[in-house]
Amino acid sequence: MGITSGIVLFVVIWAMMFLIILPIRVQTQGDLNDIVPGTHAGAPEHHHLGKKALWTTAIAVVIWAVAATVILSEWISIADVETWFRACAWSGRSTDG
Repeated sequence: MGITSGIVLFVVIWAMMFLIILPIRVQTQGDLNDIVPGTHAGAPEHHHLGKKALWTTAIAVVIWAVAATVILSEWISIADVETWFRACAWSGRSTDG
């Protein structure tokens, strides 16, 4: 894995984690009974975006380190993945979903 692919892998993991973490502990205007006229009651009042970005980065670093270790050590190689899909095709199961 090159530097560029490592950075791309980290960015993808970070974005996925951020989308998962984003709705956690959001306090909406409706929750606080402080609804601004013209806005939806579900609009966030306190979203804690900075803390969520830091937690996302910490979690993404751990997941990226595990993924990079597996890729670089070749514990699971492309040949292994191809074998798994061929085994699925040989058993008569469809890979189309």
